[in-house]
Amino acid sequence: MLSTDLADLRAYMADNPGAVIEDVARERKVTPRAVIEALPSSMVRVGGGEHFAAAMQDIAAWGEVTLIVHTDDAIFEFTGAVPAGEVGRGYFNLMQPKGLHGHLRHERCAALAFVERPFMGKTSAFVAFVNADGGIMFKVFVGRDETRALRADQLARFRQLADRIAAQGAA
Repeated sequence: MLSTDLADLRAYMADNPGAVIEDVARERKVTPRAVIEALPSSMVRVGGGEHFAAAMQDIAAWGEVTLIVHTDDAIFEFTGAVPAGEVGRGYFNLMQPKGLHGHLRHERCAALAFVERPFMGKTSAFVAFVNADGGIMFKVFVGRDETRALRADQLARFRQLADRIAAQGAA
């Protein structure tokens, strides 16, 4: 990306931090990772994808969260507890027979982005699992309480996880 394009993207994201990441990426012909990294530095921290399994195990202890998969064709949302998982046969396997389950290609995770920003008039906090192509595999959002505020216990866990992983840098 040219430095002028990057500066323009950073200015846009500073003015529009709640913009839908995937929409901005498509409109500007950049990766979602580039859009996330263009957010003001106070809103994002990035760590390496080698921490995928550790992050997922930590998230499994948070309780009810919202996991979102955003593709060009659909936005899938799951609200509930993310199950614990383990690595086996080349995948990170979510270990429960019902609800959210499946097999994740953890080795394609190049970065974990910890994002706290305004979105639709409220503060949001999420972990974006970013793949080797700069796309977002999925996002896990800190849950909300009965008043629609971010759950304080989960936000604390989110920030602790960000502190641990982002301190070690990103690829």
